[in-house]
Amino acid sequence: DPAFNPIVTRAAQLICTTPAFDSLAAAVGLHSHRDGVTDSTKRATLRAELDGLIAHLYGLTELEFAHVLSTFPLVADDIKTAAMGAYRVLKTL
Repeated sequence: DPAFNPIVTRAAQLICTTPAFDSLAAAVGLHSHRDGVTDSTKRATLRAELDGLIAHLYGLTELEFAHVLSTFPLVADDIKTAAMGAYRVLKTL
């Protein structure tokens, strides 16, 4: 499925941040944990992109995704806004 690689790559970049994850990194196409992302701003972007990709994978419309995001009162608004922005950008790809 074409949706698989973008999701796996982003998830691996979030997970594989120490040498303990080098074998997982290699298994999913990263070179090592050095390809993992530790910068908090970049990690937030990856998480938003994952949310957007998964919303598309489930076939959610923009309105449906906005509703889902609204059901998480403990999630900060800037995180919801980033997820919705990623959804819109990824929609055009």
